[in-house]
Amino acid sequence: MLNRIFVWIFAALIFVGALGGAEKRTVVLDADTANEVDDLYAIVRAFAVPEWDIVALNSTQWENSQWKVPETMEASHRLNTALLTYLKAGDETRLRRGGHRRMYDWGDLAVHSAAAYEIIRLANEQEDGDKLTVIAMGALTNVASALFIDPEIENKIALYWLGSTYDREKKSSRLLDFNPMMDPRAAGMLFQSKMEMHVLPVSELWSYQFDFRRTRKELEDVHELGEYLVATWFNHHDSGRERRILWDVALIQAMVYPEKVTEIEAPWVENPNLSLYTDLDTDFFVDEMYVSLKSVLENL
Repeated sequence: MLNRIFVWIFAALIFVGALGGAEKRTVVLDADTANEVDDLYAIVRAFAVPEWDIVALNSTQWENSQWKVPETMEASHRLNTALLTYLKAGDETRLRRGGHRRMYDWGDLAVHSAAAYEIIRLANEQEDGDKLTVIAMGALTNVASALFIDPEIENKIALYWLGSTYDREKKSSRLLDFNPMMDPRAAGMLFQSKMEMHVLPVSELWSYQFDFRRTRKELEDVHELGEYLVATWFNHHDSGRERRILWDVALIQAMVYPEKVTEIEAPWVENPNLSLYTDLDTDFFVDEMYVSLKSVLENL
C-alpha cells in the first residue's frame, strides 16, 4: 500500500515539475499496434508525458510473424487512428503509414513510405545540437529505411527501441526475438550505424507482469478509452488472457524514470552510441502505469 502511495506522489511531482515551461521534446512513435496488446497501452502511456510533443504516430509492419493478419501495417494504422480519436490528438499528431514489408535484399533496400519520409523531414528540421526522439516499438523498417534514403540524419535522431536479448554472463546480445526478426536487415543496419540508440532487451522484462483483473478494475469505468484498452486485451487471441507482459510500456517508463533503471554501454561492441536498459524497478513501473493511464483517461 505504501509503495502505491509513493507511486502516486512521485508521478504527481513529475507531472507538476514538467509544467514549468521547459521546451518540449519532439517525439515520433513507431508501432506495430495491431500485433499485440502492449502497443496500445504504451501509446496511451506516452501521451501522459507532458514534456513530450508527440508529432507523429507511425505504423510499421509485422509481415513475417506466424500470427500475421492481411496487411499488417494497415491494421496497425487503423488502430492508431482509433487511439488518436479517443485521445483527441488528431490535430496535433500526424498519422503516417509505414512500410508494408521488411526491407529489400539488394539495390534500393528502403521501403519507401510516408512514415520514413516523415522521420527524415522531422530529423532535418532539428536545430544544431538537438535530436529527434524516435520510439520504435516494433520492426525497425521505417527508421532504417529513412536512414538508407538520407544517411545525413544518422546524427539527428535518438532512437529508443524494445528488442534483442541480453546475456549477462556472456555479456552478449542476440537479435532473435520478435521485433528484430520482423526485419533483420533493418535491425542490423541500425546496430552497425552511429545513430544514438537506447535499447531495452526483452530479457529484462520477464517479471514485468500485469494482471487482467486489476487492469479491468483500474481502467474500465474511467473512460470509454479504458474500456477499449480492456476489451482489446480480453479479445486478443493468445495465452495472456489472465496475465501478460506489457512490453512496450516499460520502454516509455524507462525513458521517463531514468533513476528507476540502469543504463549501460553495450559490452559486446565498441560503440558509445549504443546503450542498454537493465535492472528495471518493475514493481514501481507496474503501479505507475495504472496511475499514468488513469491520469490520461480522467482528463479526456
